[in-house]
Parts: sequence; structure tokens; C-alpha cells
Amino acid sequence: MNTPITDVRQLTPDLLENFTHHVLEQMRALRVPGVAIGLHTPWETYELCLGVTSVDHPLPVTADTLFQIGSTTKTVTATILMRLVEAGQVHLDEHVRTYLPDLRLQSEDVAARVTVRQLLNHTAGWVGDYFENTGNGDDALTRIVANLADQEQITPLGEVWSYNNAAFYVAGRVIEVVTGMTYEQAARRFVLDPLSLDASFFFQDDVMTRSFAVGHIVKGDRAVVARPWGLPRSANPAGGLASSVRDQLAYARFHMGDGTAPSGERLLSPESMRVLQTPTVRASGGRHMAVSWFVRDVNGVRFLSHGGATNGQMSAFVLAPDLGFAFTSLTNADLGEVLNKSVQQWVWEHLLGIQEEEPIFLDVDENTVSDVVGRYLMAGTFGGGVTVSRNGPELLVEFIPEDYGDLSDTAPDPLPPFPARFCGQDELVATDGMFKGARVDILRDANGQVTWLRLGRVMKRQDA
Repeated sequence: MNTPITDVRQLTPDLLENFTHHVLEQMRALRVPGVAIGLHTPWETYELCLGVTSVDHPLPVTADTLFQIGSTTKTVTATILMRLVEAGQVHLDEHVRTYLPDLRLQSEDVAARVTVRQLLNHTAGWVGDYFENTGNGDDALTRIVANLADQEQITPLGEVWSYNNAAFYVAGRVIEVVTGMTYEQAARRFVLDPLSLDASFFFQDDVMTRSFAVGHIVKGDRAVVARPWGLPRSANPAGGLASSVRDQLAYARFHMGDGTAPSGERLLSPESMRVLQTPTVRASGGRHMAVSWFVRDVNGVRFLSHGGATNGQMSAFVLAPDLGFAFTSLTNADLGEVLNKSVQQWVWEHLLGIQEEEPIFLDVDENTVSDVVGRYLMAGTFGGGVTVSRNGPELLVEFIPEDYGDLSDTAPDPLPPFPARFCGQDELVATDGMFKGARVDILRDANGQVTWLRLGRVMKRQDA
């Protein structure tokens, strides 16, 4: 039986020494050049900055070094929209066409019915990993939203959660039309400036004059600089912000509060903060999705989280508002994702007293196994997918490589396969390796046939 979490342990010198040792071990093992980690507790704030910004032109990582936070930017987009909701300019359950009457999608029915909330909780259903460089002009979002007319509708509107970057392009365009500003101007006006996030930027012209991290791809036993540095401007509402660990902790404090900025200005009402953080749909990995936030209840405490992945930069961002606790980790290598998971587990165990429960495996019949065996592909710019085959008493999940095209000049090493077992009638869990503990959802159509697998994104079965 799990023990309820009642408090956060203090950051004693011995604890911090052990924490630093663990992080350094992970950096060496995974070839991650640099990290900036922030911890906020009811008593103190702590920043741990280690390593270098780039293996080619190394400078020390500091609390002011800018990292790409990737998809944590989505929570900024949602915060802007919630401010517009309070101003009466946007309604979450209003059809998007109220604000974008020219919206065109592959499905006219979806274009007519999709709501703002469905953009923000990843249930819009069209291709999510669509990336295209539509230029650096102020029309970048206008152009990429117009291109969504050619993107496939994968799942029924509002019925299936599947991570959707492209839906946030539409959300960003709603912000532009309603405010009369560019997305970046609105982010500055409604979130960044009121929270005094003075080390958070969208444009490379702003980043390059400051200390900033360069992404890396780990190839064999060394990290190689990843190019290009940033995402196209069209992706800014989904993942374009660069920020320091210090700013990320300040941002965390706001979202653990009642909607008041450090200056005392009220940006959002407590009710609007609750709306942002209230689950709306079941997501993957035992989590739920609120309005842009992942939500998970652990030992009686609600955790909010996000994180991001760009070209060679991986971040994690976790809040427990009821405990006054926040954790963020910014890294500059693709294997930083593994480091972030390991560091978060250490923090949970040593600061919060949480130990992840081992999954309970199910013995399933042959028909249940046969239902899942097959090939599943992911639609979008990168492609990729998985194949699922029998592996003795387990299943083996093997990755089909993605093609990052113009978004990265260095292909990462192939991801290792992982063995998996059933831990629910329609859920698999990785039992070993890099992805141990990862959950894979089995999704069925109206007739009960296995149609998709979901590992963050849905992948459509090809041999059914």
C-alpha cells in the first residue's frame, strides 16, 4: 500500500551531494554534455548546473544559460488563451471557426466542429507531427495552418487522445487573430513580461547574444552537435521557446499559485487556474490531459507535468502545487530524455518518498496476443512506427526509424527494441532496457478490432 505524501524533504548538504553525484553519473553514461536542473521546495530554490553548452565551443552551463524547452511552450500557449477567456475574447468550448472562419482541414466536418479545448487537450485527431518551415515572416502561422487542409484525419474528433503539435499551430493562430498581435508578441504581453521571464525568448536573434545551449545527438560513444539549432517559426506555439532554468522555476511558481504574478497583478483567477489543471481526457502512460498539462495522481498528490524535445535538446517540467514542489531539468542531448527520467525518479524517491510500483503482469490468451502482433505506422513529417512480434512469453516492440529531414542534419542511432508484457487488457508495459516502464496503449475501433497503438502518438495498424 502506498504511503500518502505529506511533505517534501529538505535539501541537506548530504542529499545535494548525492544528487549531484547521481546527475554526473548519468551525464557520463549517456554522453550528455550539459544540464541545468532546478528544484523548488516550500523552503528553498536550488539550481544545479553542470557541463558545457557545446562540445565544439564549450562554455560552462549556468543558471542563465538558455535551453530550448520544446513542448513545455504549449503550456504558455494555453495560459495566453486562458487570459483571453477571462477577457471574454475566447471560449474554450467554442468552435475554432468562430475565430478562424477560413479554417480548412481534410475533413470539413472536423473543421466545422473542432473546439479550442480540443486543440489544447490533443483530441483534434489530425496528423500531429506535421512540421514545415513556412518562413520567418509574421505570416508563418497563417501559412502552416492553411497547409493543414492536406493533412490526414487519423482518429475521430474528440474521441482519442494523441499528441498533436499541429493543433497548437491553430491555437497560436487563434491568439493572433483575437489579439491582433503576432503569437510571440502575445506571449510576451500576456505571460512572459507579467511573470518577469526576462531570460525566455522565441527568436534566435535574441538567443544568440546570450549564453545558450546547443543540441547534440549521441552517436556511439560521443555527442555530435545537432543542426539546425531551432525549430521553424511556424512551430513556436507548439515548442519554440528558449528559457533558463531560473526562468523555468519562476514559471513553475506561477502555475503552483493562485494566478497572481510576482508583482501582485492578477493574471488568472483561481478558477481559471483550476480549469487549466483539471483532467479532461485519458492520455498515455497512466496520465490524463488537462488544458495542455499532463496530470497524474501519485500517492494522493496531483502532479502536473510537461517537457519538450527539439533537435538534440530534451527537457522535463514537473509540479506538485499542493506540496509547493517543482522540478525542471534542461539538457542538451537527445539522450537527455533518459537522464531526465532517471533524475526525476531519484528526486521522487529521495525528496518525496515515492517509489514507483512494479506493474502487475497479466497472463493473456493466444488470441489476445495475436490481436496485437503487427506493423503500425505513424503519419506525419517524420514517419516511423513500430512492429510488434512474439518474443517467447513476451512481445517485442521494435522501432521503425523516423526521418527528420530538414529538421536535423544528424540521424540519431536507432532506438533499441524493448520486450513488453500485458499489464491490462489493452495496455502493454516495457519490462527491460532503456524504455523500462513505458506504457503502450492498445486502441480499438467501434467493432473491437485493434486499429492503433499509442506510444505518445497513435500509430495506425497496417496489416489489419
